[in-house]
Amino acid sequence: MSTYVTTNPTTGTTEQQFPGLSDDQISVVAERAAEGFEEWRRTPVAERARALARTADLYEERATELATAITKEMGKPAREAAGEVQLAADIYRWYAEHGPDLLTPERLDPQGAEESVVQTLPIGPLVGVMPWNYPYYQVARFAAPNLLLGNSIILKHASICAASSKLMADVLHEASVPENAYINVYASSGQIAELLAHPAIRGVSLTGSERAGAAVATEAAKNLKKSVLELGGSDPFILLDTDDMAETVRAAARARLSNAGQACNSPKRFIVLDDLYDDFVQGLVAEFERAVVGDPSDPETEVGPLSSVTARDTVADQISTAVRQGATLHTGGKPLDGDGAFLAPAVLTGITPEMDAYSEEIFGPAAMVYRVSSADEAVRLANDVDFGLSGSVWSTDTGRAAEVADRLDVGMAYINEHGTTLPGLPFGGVNRSGYGRELGRWGMGEFVNAKLRRTTAR
Repeated sequence: MSTYVTTNPTTGTTEQQFPGLSDDQISVVAERAAEGFEEWRRTPVAERARALARTADLYEERATELATAITKEMGKPAREAAGEVQLAADIYRWYAEHGPDLLTPERLDPQGAEESVVQTLPIGPLVGVMPWNYPYYQVARFAAPNLLLGNSIILKHASICAASSKLMADVLHEASVPENAYINVYASSGQIAELLAHPAIRGVSLTGSERAGAAVATEAAKNLKKSVLELGGSDPFILLDTDDMAETVRAAARARLSNAGQACNSPKRFIVLDDLYDDFVQGLVAEFERAVVGDPSDPETEVGPLSSVTARDTVADQISTAVRQGATLHTGGKPLDGDGAFLAPAVLTGITPEMDAYSEEIFGPAAMVYRVSSADEAVRLANDVDFGLSGSVWSTDTGRAAEVADRLDVGMAYINEHGTTLPGLPFGGVNRSGYGRELGRWGMGEFVNAKLRRTTAR
C-alpha cells in the first residue's frame, strides 16, 4: 500500500500524509464505480447538468481554499492558482450549459428505412490518471464531459496532489454527484493496472509522461479498453516578424515561465528569423532575469518553485548537459540557495541535433532559442521532433502566419498567442504527444457508445 505525501516545494517540509488504497479494495472500488454508473446513467441529463453547474458555483465559492491547496502542494503562484480554479469552474459550467445539446440524438438519412438515429450514450466506469502540474484543470477537462454523459469515474491523482484531489471529490459530492459516480483513490501504478483488468472498467484517460502513457495504453489494449493520452510536448514558437519586439518578448517569457515552465504545451523552442534573432535573445534574457522568483503565496511572485527538488535537479541536469555538449547558457539554470525547489530561469542557444536537449522535453523554466534563415527552415525545425502537441506562429501578417501554422505537425496551432485553452476548444496532440481530444464537443466524443437505432416498417 503506497502513501501519498504532500511536501511543500517552497519549504521542503511535509504538510500531510494520506494512506494509499489497499490491494483488497481494488475490486471493491471497481464494483462501486459500476454501481455508481448504473445510478448516474439513469439520472436525467438535466439533473446531471445541474450538478455540474453547482460544481462550478462551488469552485468559485471555495476559490481561496482550492487555490491555497495547490500553492502549498505543487508550488503554483497564487495568481496562477486562482486562475486555474476559475478555469476549472468555467469548464464545468460550459458542459452544464452546452453538454445536453451535444447529447441530442442525430437523425441520419434513413437510407431505405423508416428512420436511422444515432444516440450518444455513456459506456461505463472510467479511470482517470492525472498529473500534478494543473491539478484542477486536468481533472475538469476529463471529468466534466464524462460526468455529463453519465459515465462514472475513478480518479487517481498524482501522489503529491492528495489534498487537492480530496477537495475536488468533496466539491463534486456536495454538488450532488453520487459518491460512487466519482471516486477519489490514492492508488499506485500497479493498482491502476489491476483496475484496468477488472471487467467493470471500460476506459482510461491519462495525462502525463510518455513512459506512463505507454504503460497505461499497454494495459488498456491488453484488456480491450479505450484509452486517451495527453503526453509531453516540445512546442515551437516561430517568430516571423514583429512591430513591437518588447511586447513579443514579454509574451514569450510569460508563456514559457507560467507554472515555472511545467506545462506540456509551454513554448519550449523559440525559432526566430535571422534579422530578429539577436534582439529576441537579448530581450528574452532580460525578461528571464527580471522575473520575480520566490514564495508562490506572495502575489508579486511570477515564478514559483518546481514541483519537487527532484524535478528541479532533473531540469538543472538537462541544462548542464546541454552546456557540456556545446550549447550556450545566457542566464540562469542553477538551483537557488536555500530551502525549496527553486531554479533560476534559463536561456539556451546553439543547440544542435546531436545534443540531448534538441529532442527531449525540458519540463521547467528553460527556453531554447534557434536561429533560422527562412519560414521553410523554421517549419522543418519545428517538425523535427517526435512530439506534436501545439505550436505558435507570430507575425504582423496573419495570412502568412496561417500558411506556416498549417504546416506544423501538431494538434493545436496558434497565431499570435500560445497555449490558449478554453472550455469550447479541443485540446490534444499527435505523434508522441498522445491521441484523443478533450474539451468542447470533442471531449464528449471519446468515451461514448455512438449507438445506431434503425427502424424499418413491416
